[in-house]
Amino acid sequence: MADRLTQLQDTVNQQAEHFCNAIGVIQQTSYPSKFINFERTGSQTPNPSQPQEDYAQLFAQLIARCAKDIDTLIESLPNEDSSIELQNSSLKKLEFENQETAIELEEVVQTGELLLDKIQSALENIAQAQLEMQISLKSNF
Repeated sequence: MADRLTQLQDTVNQQAEHFCNAIGVIQQTSYPSKFINFERTGSQTPNPSQPQEDYAQLFAQLIARCAKDIDTLIESLPNEDSSIELQNSSLKKLEFENQETAIELEEVVQTGELLLDKIQSALENIAQAQLEMQISLKSNF
């Protein structure tokens, strides 16, 4: 669960970065407002030498995707309804399944050991037969 909480925290931090970056781009590319009885000196328009991109669309997509990821991570967290009794019953069920699988594994291992013994016996018989053939061939010459 800590891993999911870490992922959620990282995604929330990423969402905060998207918001900060979006506000920064808005500040950088927006035109200043004029106030009554207030004169401002300096440039009144953003720097036109930079290419204008569709930042609104880009940040909207990033923020929406990040929000969807946050919702998904929140849904994957355990419910408050999950009581100790429910968790204990789930653990007992998992233990029972684990014991059944362990028994099946022991049976497969025993079967494998029997097959290994048969194969080793067959290999010994083959080796013995080859030795006897070599001996009989040497005695015939």
